[in-house]
Amino acid sequence: HHELTSLFECPVCFDYVLPPILQCQAGHLVCNQCRQKLSLCPTCRGSLTPSIRNLAMEKVASAVLFPCKYATTGCSLTLHHTEKPEHEDICEYRPYSCPCPGASCKWQGSLEAVMSHLMHAHKSITTLQGEDIVFLATDINLPGAVDWVMMQSCFGHHFMLVLEKQEKYEGHQQFFAIVLLIGTRKQAENFAYRLELNGNRRRLTWEATPRSIHDGVAAAILNSDCLVFDTAIAHLFADNGNLGINVTISTCCP
Repeated sequence: HHELTSLFECPVCFDYVLPPILQCQAGHLVCNQCRQKLSLCPTCRGSLTPSIRNLAMEKVASAVLFPCKYATTGCSLTLHHTEKPEHEDICEYRPYSCPCPGASCKWQGSLEAVMSHLMHAHKSITTLQGEDIVFLATDINLPGAVDWVMMQSCFGHHFMLVLEKQEKYEGHQQFFAIVLLIGTRKQAENFAYRLELNGNRRRLTWEATPRSIHDGVAAAILNSDCLVFDTAIAHLFADNGNLGINVTISTCCP
């Protein structure tokens, strides 16, 4: 199979040329991503236009299993070309991105390196020890999109607590609170977390399984799979613009 898959290697990026497969007039292949940036064939310098479809190679590609692009970091799966993109999006061997909200930090690395990255590059994040803590978000009345981040350390793991304020719908500011495990999805399934707002004879509670930092907060917020409340509710529980969220992490019986 390796001899067959090597026929599909793109000469520019060394990723695989997958259907729809286009060739130059001399029959050389280049992947669709690279093709968009090129005007000449990288192999023979001939013209890449007009586009010529190679149906025979497409048929071969459909009969071959391709390795995951994270094979070099440990993934042993081989997949049909149609399953490759979806798997690679969630492959547990893909690099971890910095879990801090906001897109300002572009760091990527292994899971083992995440904590030391946070300690060195994001020194302002406080870490509290214990399975039952209070996450205090100060100045919740600040205008615009704001996020508050804290770490919680218990059961031999580190959890990241995130509170984000953003306008998901125009003119309607909401708060989104969530707990992420600095670990894999499989490890995250061993835990549960509870977020609780308490005060003025009111209580608001959310319980769920933490998400892995591999999944990040954006998808959870998009699907409202977290504690969601608006500014009016925040004010019911806040004290002088500060909001305390009780966070409890527990282990689940496997």
